[in-house]
Amino acid sequence: MKRSKTMELGVGLFMLAGILGLVFLGLRVSGLTLQAPSDTFRLEASFANIGGLKPRARVTMAGVTVGRVAAIELDREWYDARVVLELDESLEGQLSRDTTAAILTAGLLGEQYVGLTVGGDPETLSDGDAIRDTQSAVVLEELIQQFVSNMVSD
Repeated sequence: MKRSKTMELGVGLFMLAGILGLVFLGLRVSGLTLQAPSDTFRLEASFANIGGLKPRARVTMAGVTVGRVAAIELDREWYDARVVLELDESLEGQLSRDTTAAILTAGLLGEQYVGLTVGGDPETLSDGDAIRDTQSAVVLEELIQQFVSNMVSD
């Protein structure tokens, strides 16, 4: 009798550890965190095509995550996608006015994210400014369609 209760307790603890592991993995994959948000500042960038970019996507510089995509909305005046970026506060006043924002893809079919490349302008961006130099997403379906249409026309 005592042995079966010990075994039940062991199985229960094993199941609890498994469930906690799955929750941890789910939080890591989704990009959500349980820690308090750090201080950030916001920049905006407009793109002709954002492909599959989603809110909470990574913003990187030189491969290092420096922020997240806060919001994506349609600019009703120019009919472009306006992307709001939340970046680490330590970068405020460090990014030059000619910084470039590009929508990149991790691997061939991976997630899309925003990559920043700093320019050489001595003037810097501050909270609420817009990044003027942007590169839209490369959409795989459009490339395939273009390749097929070129093959057919030849």
